[in-house]
Amino acid sequence: MITRPKTTDKEKDLPLEQWLSPKDICQLLKIPEQTFYQWRAKQSGPRAHRIGRHLRISRTDYEAWLSSRQET
Repeated sequence: MITRPKTTDKEKDLPLEQWLSPKDICQLLKIPEQTFYQWRAKQSGPRAHRIGRHLRISRTDYEAWLSSRQET
C-alpha cells in the first residue's frame, strides 16, 4: 500500500506552480514553435525544465522572462 506524505498547514497554503509546455507558450505569444526552439538554442528564451522527456516552463519563469523582454 502506498501512502502519501502528510502535508503541513504551511504547505497547504502554498499555491501550486503552473507548468506550461512549449506549445502553450507559442499559443500565448502567437509565434511558431520553431521560434521557441530557436530561442532555446540561443539561450534567449524562458528557462525550461526537462521533466522526464517533456519540456516544461513554469508560469513564474515565463512571466519573469516576459517582463525582462519589455521595451521601455
